[in-house]
Amino acid sequence: MTSATPPPAPPSYPPPGYPPPSGELPPTPPSGLPPRPPLRRSRTDKVIGGVSGGLGEYTGIDPLLWRVGFVAVTLAGGTGLIIYALLWLLMPAGSLDPATQAARGEREPAGPRSPIPGITVAVVLIVAGIGVLLTRFTDLDVGPRGFLGTALLVVGIGLVAASVTGAGRGAKGGLIALGIVLSVASMLATTVHFDGGHVGHVGDRTYHPTTAAAVQPRYDNGLGDLTIDLSDVDLTALTGPVTTTVESGAGDVRIVLPSSADVDITVQNGVGSVDVFGDSSVDGFYPGTGSAPWTGDGRAEFAIDVQSGLGDVTVSRG
Repeated sequence: MTSATPPPAPPSYPPPGYPPPSGELPPTPPSGLPPRPPLRRSRTDKVIGGVSGGLGEYTGIDPLLWRVGFVAVTLAGGTGLIIYALLWLLMPAGSLDPATQAARGEREPAGPRSPIPGITVAVVLIVAGIGVLLTRFTDLDVGPRGFLGTALLVVGIGLVAASVTGAGRGAKGGLIALGIVLSVASMLATTVHFDGGHVGHVGDRTYHPTTAAAVQPRYDNGLGDLTIDLSDVDLTALTGPVTTTVESGAGDVRIVLPSSADVDITVQNGVGSVDVFGDSSVDGFYPGTGSAPWTGDGRAEFAIDVQSGLGDVTVSRG
Protein backbone atom coordinates (compact mmCIF):
# COMPACT_ATOMS: atom_id res chain seq x y z
CA MET A 1 0.00 0.00 0.00
CA THR A 2 1.29 3.42 -0.91
CA SER A 3 0.91 6.08 1.72
CA ALA A 4 -0.45 9.52 0.72
CA THR A 5 2.08 12.26 0.34
CA PRO A 6 1.86 14.54 3.37
CA PRO A 7 1.03 18.22 2.63
CA PRO A 8 3.99 20.62 2.61
CA ALA A 9 4.71 22.25 5.91
CA PRO A 10 3.89 25.98 6.15
CA PRO A 11 6.87 28.33 6.05
CA SER A 12 8.33 28.98 9.44
CA TYR A 13 9.50 32.38 10.55
CA PRO A 14 12.33 32.61 13.07
CA PRO A 15 11.61 34.52 16.25
CA PRO A 16 12.81 38.11 16.48
CA GLY A 17 16.54 38.33 17.08
CA TYR A 18 17.15 34.75 15.93
CA PRO A 19 20.17 34.77 13.61
CA PRO A 20 19.46 33.33 10.14
CA PRO A 21 21.69 30.55 8.83
CA SER A 22 24.88 31.66 7.18
CA GLY A 23 24.35 32.96 3.62
CA GLU A 24 20.55 32.88 3.88
CA LEU A 25 18.06 35.72 4.21
CA PRO A 26 15.03 35.44 6.49
CA PRO A 27 11.79 34.74 4.64
CA THR A 28 9.79 37.84 3.73
CA PRO A 29 6.49 38.10 5.61
CA PRO A 30 3.33 38.53 3.53
CA SER A 31 2.68 42.08 2.34
CA GLY A 32 -0.06 44.17 3.86
CA LEU A 33 -2.40 46.24 1.66
CA PRO A 34 -2.97 44.93 -1.88
CA PRO A 35 -2.46 47.30 -4.80
CA ARG A 36 -5.53 49.27 -5.81
CA PRO A 37 -7.03 48.11 -9.16
CA PRO A 38 -6.91 50.53 -12.10
CA LEU A 39 -9.96 52.66 -12.86
CA ARG A 40 -11.80 50.71 -15.56
CA ARG A 41 -15.37 49.97 -16.53
CA SER A 42 -16.55 46.67 -15.10
CA ARG A 43 -17.30 43.90 -17.59
CA THR A 44 -19.10 41.75 -15.03
CA ASP A 45 -20.92 44.17 -12.67
CA LYS A 46 -22.81 46.43 -15.07
CA VAL A 47 -26.33 47.59 -15.84
CA ILE A 48 -25.61 49.93 -18.79
CA GLY A 49 -21.93 50.48 -19.42
CA GLY A 50 -20.19 49.20 -16.28
CA VAL A 51 -19.25 52.70 -15.07
CA SER A 52 -20.75 52.31 -11.59
CA GLY A 53 -19.25 48.83 -11.21
CA GLY A 54 -15.80 50.15 -12.15
CA LEU A 55 -16.10 53.09 -9.76
CA GLY A 56 -17.20 50.73 -7.00
CA GLU A 57 -14.21 48.44 -7.55
CA TYR A 58 -11.80 51.37 -7.64
CA THR A 59 -13.15 53.30 -4.65
CA GLY A 60 -14.50 50.51 -2.46
CA ILE A 61 -17.95 52.14 -2.42
CA ASP A 62 -20.90 49.89 -3.24
CA PRO A 63 -21.73 50.24 -6.98
CA LEU A 64 -25.41 50.52 -6.02
CA LEU A 65 -24.66 53.82 -4.27
CA TRP A 66 -22.93 55.09 -7.42
CA ARG A 67 -25.96 54.12 -9.52
CA VAL A 68 -28.37 55.81 -7.13
CA GLY A 69 -26.09 58.86 -7.13
CA PHE A 70 -26.18 59.13 -10.94
CA VAL A 71 -29.98 58.91 -10.89
CA ALA A 72 -30.21 61.53 -8.12
CA VAL A 73 -27.94 63.97 -9.96
CA THR A 74 -29.96 63.42 -13.16
CA LEU A 75 -33.23 64.21 -11.41
CA ALA A 76 -31.70 67.12 -9.52
CA GLY A 77 -30.33 68.99 -12.51
CA GLY A 78 -30.07 66.74 -15.54
CA THR A 79 -26.26 66.57 -15.49
CA GLY A 80 -26.05 62.94 -14.37
CA LEU A 81 -26.61 61.69 -17.91
CA ILE A 82 -23.74 63.76 -19.30
CA ILE A 83 -21.38 62.77 -16.48
CA TYR A 84 -22.17 59.09 -17.02
CA ALA A 85 -21.63 59.42 -20.77
CA LEU A 86 -18.28 61.18 -20.27
CA LEU A 87 -17.06 58.51 -17.84
CA TRP A 88 -18.26 55.79 -20.23
CA LEU A 89 -16.12 57.32 -22.98
CA LEU A 90 -13.05 58.08 -20.82
CA MET A 91 -12.86 54.89 -18.73
CA PRO A 92 -11.34 51.90 -20.59
CA ALA A 93 -13.15 48.59 -20.41
CA GLY A 94 -12.01 46.10 -17.80
CA SER A 95 -10.39 42.77 -18.61
CA LEU A 96 -12.19 39.45 -18.80
CA ASP A 97 -8.95 37.46 -18.64
CA PRO A 98 -9.60 34.45 -16.34
CA ALA A 99 -6.07 34.68 -14.94
CA THR A 100 -6.63 38.32 -14.01
CA GLN A 101 -9.97 37.54 -12.39
CA ALA A 102 -8.42 34.65 -10.44
CA ALA A 103 -5.55 36.84 -9.28
CA ARG A 104 -8.02 39.41 -8.01
CA GLY A 105 -9.92 36.73 -6.14
CA GLU A 106 -6.73 35.47 -4.45
CA ARG A 107 -5.69 38.79 -2.96
CA GLU A 108 -5.13 38.91 0.72
CA PRO A 109 -7.83 40.80 2.61
CA ALA A 110 -6.77 44.31 3.49
CA GLY A 111 -8.69 44.44 6.71
CA PRO A 112 -11.97 46.22 7.43
CA ARG A 113 -12.77 49.17 5.21
CA SER A 114 -13.37 52.61 6.62
CA PRO A 115 -17.11 53.39 6.93
CA ILE A 116 -16.54 57.07 6.10
CA PRO A 117 -16.93 56.83 2.27
CA GLY A 118 -20.20 54.92 2.52
CA ILE A 119 -21.57 57.29 5.15
CA THR A 120 -20.55 60.29 3.04
CA VAL A 121 -22.31 58.97 -0.08
CA ALA A 122 -25.40 58.15 1.98
CA VAL A 123 -25.49 61.70 3.37
CA VAL A 124 -25.10 63.12 -0.17
CA LEU A 125 -28.11 61.08 -1.34
CA ILE A 126 -30.16 62.11 1.70
CA VAL A 127 -29.36 65.78 1.11
CA ALA A 128 -30.24 65.45 -2.60
CA GLY A 129 -33.55 63.81 -1.71
CA ILE A 130 -34.40 66.57 0.77
CA GLY A 131 -33.56 69.16 -1.88
CA VAL A 132 -35.84 67.48 -4.42
CA LEU A 133 -38.71 67.42 -1.93
CA LEU A 134 -38.20 71.07 -0.98
CA THR A 135 -38.06 72.11 -4.62
CA ARG A 136 -41.18 70.22 -5.56
CA PHE A 137 -43.44 70.98 -2.59
CA THR A 138 -42.25 74.46 -1.57
CA ASP A 139 -41.34 77.74 -3.27
CA LEU A 140 -37.64 77.15 -2.61
CA ASP A 141 -35.67 77.05 -5.90
CA VAL A 142 -32.51 75.05 -5.15
CA GLY A 143 -31.28 74.61 -8.74
CA PRO A 144 -28.49 72.31 -9.97
CA ARG A 145 -25.74 74.51 -8.53
CA GLY A 146 -27.36 74.28 -5.11
CA PHE A 147 -27.62 70.49 -5.29
CA LEU A 148 -24.07 69.98 -6.52
CA GLY A 149 -22.54 72.62 -4.23
CA THR A 150 -24.15 71.01 -1.18
CA ALA A 151 -22.95 67.58 -2.30
CA LEU A 152 -19.39 68.91 -2.69
CA LEU A 153 -19.59 70.38 0.82
CA VAL A 154 -20.61 66.99 2.24
CA VAL A 155 -17.77 65.26 0.38
CA GLY A 156 -15.31 67.85 1.71
CA ILE A 157 -16.47 67.17 5.26
CA GLY A 158 -16.03 63.45 4.59
CA LEU A 159 -12.45 64.03 3.44
CA VAL A 160 -11.70 65.99 6.60
CA ALA A 161 -13.20 63.20 8.71
CA ALA A 162 -11.14 60.61 6.83
CA SER A 163 -7.96 62.59 7.46
CA VAL A 164 -8.69 63.09 11.17
CA THR A 165 -9.55 59.42 11.77
CA GLY A 166 -6.56 58.18 9.80
CA ALA A 167 -8.58 56.37 7.14
CA GLY A 168 -6.60 54.55 4.49
CA ARG A 169 -5.64 55.87 1.10
CA GLY A 170 -8.41 53.85 -0.54
CA ALA A 171 -11.10 55.60 1.52
CA LYS A 172 -9.73 59.05 0.67
CA GLY A 173 -9.30 58.08 -2.99
CA GLY A 174 -12.96 57.14 -3.23
CA LEU A 175 -14.08 60.47 -1.84
CA ILE A 176 -11.66 62.32 -4.10
CA ALA A 177 -13.10 60.49 -7.12
CA LEU A 178 -16.62 61.41 -6.03
CA GLY A 179 -15.53 65.01 -5.58
CA ILE A 180 -14.08 65.07 -9.11
CA VAL A 181 -17.36 63.77 -10.56
CA LEU A 182 -19.36 66.39 -8.68
CA SER A 183 -16.93 69.14 -9.71
CA VAL A 184 -17.30 68.25 -13.39
CA ALA A 185 -21.08 68.21 -12.95
CA SER A 186 -20.91 71.65 -11.32
CA MET A 187 -18.91 73.04 -14.23
CA LEU A 188 -21.42 71.63 -16.70
CA ALA A 189 -24.29 73.06 -14.68
CA THR A 190 -22.60 76.46 -14.84
CA THR A 191 -21.93 76.44 -18.59
CA VAL A 192 -25.00 74.51 -19.81
CA HIS A 193 -28.53 75.44 -18.85
CA PHE A 194 -30.51 72.80 -16.99
CA ASP A 195 -33.92 73.27 -15.48
CA GLY A 196 -32.98 72.45 -11.90
CA GLY A 197 -35.75 74.50 -10.32
CA HIS A 198 -38.47 72.22 -11.65
CA VAL A 199 -37.05 68.78 -11.11
CA GLY A 200 -40.53 67.39 -10.46
CA HIS A 201 -41.42 67.76 -14.18
CA VAL A 202 -40.27 64.40 -15.47
CA GLY A 203 -41.78 62.74 -18.54
CA ASP A 204 -43.14 63.84 -21.91
CA ARG A 205 -45.39 66.92 -21.86
CA THR A 206 -47.63 68.49 -24.52
CA TYR A 207 -49.37 71.89 -24.41
CA HIS A 208 -51.95 73.13 -26.94
CA PRO A 209 -53.41 76.54 -26.02
CA THR A 210 -55.93 78.11 -28.39
CA THR A 211 -55.98 81.70 -27.09
CA ALA A 212 -53.24 84.23 -26.37
CA ALA A 213 -54.34 84.42 -22.73
CA ALA A 214 -53.90 80.65 -22.37
CA VAL A 215 -50.26 80.77 -23.44
CA GLN A 216 -48.16 80.43 -20.30
CA PRO A 217 -45.29 82.87 -19.73
CA ARG A 218 -43.02 79.88 -19.08
CA TYR A 219 -42.97 76.23 -20.07
CA ASP A 220 -40.44 73.96 -18.44
CA ASN A 221 -39.54 70.31 -18.16
CA GLY A 222 -36.71 68.61 -16.31
CA LEU A 223 -36.48 65.28 -18.14
CA GLY A 224 -38.48 64.23 -21.20
CA ASP A 225 -39.77 65.61 -24.50
CA LEU A 226 -41.65 68.92 -24.46
CA THR A 227 -44.14 69.85 -27.21
CA ILE A 228 -45.82 73.27 -27.37
CA ASP A 229 -48.40 73.59 -30.14
CA LEU A 230 -49.35 77.26 -30.66
CA SER A 231 -50.68 76.78 -34.19
CA ASP A 232 -54.34 77.37 -33.18
CA VAL A 233 -53.81 80.53 -31.12
CA ASP A 234 -56.22 83.26 -32.28
CA LEU A 235 -54.20 86.29 -33.43
CA THR A 236 -57.03 88.59 -34.52
CA ALA A 237 -57.29 90.62 -31.31
CA LEU A 238 -53.59 90.83 -30.34
CA THR A 239 -52.38 94.16 -28.98
CA GLY A 240 -48.77 93.01 -28.51
CA PRO A 241 -46.55 89.96 -28.95
CA VAL A 242 -47.25 86.76 -27.07
CA THR A 243 -44.11 86.27 -24.99
CA THR A 244 -43.06 82.95 -23.50
CA THR A 245 -39.93 81.16 -22.31
CA VAL A 246 -39.33 77.46 -22.92
CA GLU A 247 -36.84 75.68 -20.65
CA SER A 248 -35.85 72.02 -20.89
CA GLY A 249 -33.22 70.06 -18.99
CA ALA A 250 -32.88 66.84 -21.01
CA GLY A 251 -35.17 65.95 -23.90
CA ASP A 252 -36.32 67.18 -27.29
CA VAL A 253 -38.24 70.45 -27.61
CA ARG A 254 -40.81 70.94 -30.39
CA ILE A 255 -42.67 74.22 -30.95
CA VAL A 256 -45.40 74.63 -33.58
CA LEU A 257 -46.50 78.15 -34.60
CA PRO A 258 -49.21 79.54 -36.89
CA SER A 259 -48.12 79.91 -40.50
CA SER A 260 -49.25 83.55 -40.60
CA ALA A 261 -47.42 84.67 -37.45
CA ASP A 262 -44.27 86.78 -37.47
CA VAL A 263 -41.92 85.29 -34.89
CA ASP A 264 -38.94 86.65 -32.97
CA ILE A 265 -37.10 83.66 -31.50
CA THR A 266 -33.92 83.02 -29.54
CA VAL A 267 -32.53 79.52 -28.90
CA GLN A 268 -29.78 78.53 -26.47
CA ASN A 269 -28.98 74.84 -26.75
CA GLY A 270 -26.23 72.98 -24.89
CA VAL A 271 -26.02 69.59 -26.64
CA GLY A 272 -28.20 68.79 -29.66
CA SER A 273 -29.31 70.15 -33.01
CA VAL A 274 -31.43 73.24 -33.71
CA ASP A 275 -33.94 73.57 -36.56
CA VAL A 276 -35.91 76.83 -36.75
CA PHE A 277 -38.23 76.72 -39.77
CA GLY A 278 -35.62 74.68 -41.62
CA ASP A 279 -32.81 77.05 -40.63
CA SER A 280 -29.95 75.99 -38.39
CA SER A 281 -29.49 79.53 -37.01
CA VAL A 282 -30.68 80.08 -33.46
CA ASP A 283 -31.69 83.73 -33.37
CA GLY A 284 -33.72 85.98 -35.62
CA PHE A 285 -36.96 87.39 -36.88
CA TYR A 286 -39.02 85.11 -39.11
CA PRO A 287 -42.01 86.63 -40.99
CA GLY A 288 -45.10 84.54 -41.54
CA THR A 289 -46.77 83.58 -44.79
CA GLY A 290 -50.25 84.26 -46.12
CA SER A 291 -52.58 87.24 -46.51
CA ALA A 292 -53.47 87.94 -42.88
CA PRO A 293 -53.31 91.65 -41.97
CA TRP A 294 -50.57 91.05 -39.37
CA THR A 295 -48.38 88.95 -41.64
CA GLY A 296 -45.12 90.57 -42.70
CA ASP A 297 -45.76 93.89 -40.94
CA GLY A 298 -42.42 93.76 -39.13
CA ARG A 299 -44.01 93.30 -35.71
CA ALA A 300 -43.74 89.91 -34.07
CA GLU A 301 -46.86 88.09 -32.92
CA PHE A 302 -44.72 85.71 -30.87
CA ALA A 303 -41.50 86.38 -28.93
CA ILE A 304 -40.07 83.06 -27.77
CA ASP A 305 -36.91 82.30 -25.79
CA VAL A 306 -35.84 78.63 -25.81
CA GLN A 307 -33.23 77.30 -23.37
CA SER A 308 -32.36 73.62 -23.69
CA GLY A 309 -29.66 71.62 -21.95
CA LEU A 310 -29.61 68.28 -23.77
CA GLY A 311 -31.73 67.41 -26.81
CA ASP A 312 -32.88 68.65 -30.21
CA VAL A 313 -34.88 71.85 -30.66
CA THR A 314 -37.34 72.05 -33.58
CA VAL A 315 -39.51 75.08 -34.42
CA SER A 316 -42.01 74.65 -37.24
CA ARG A 317 -45.35 75.97 -38.51
CA GLY A 318 -48.67 74.19 -38.35
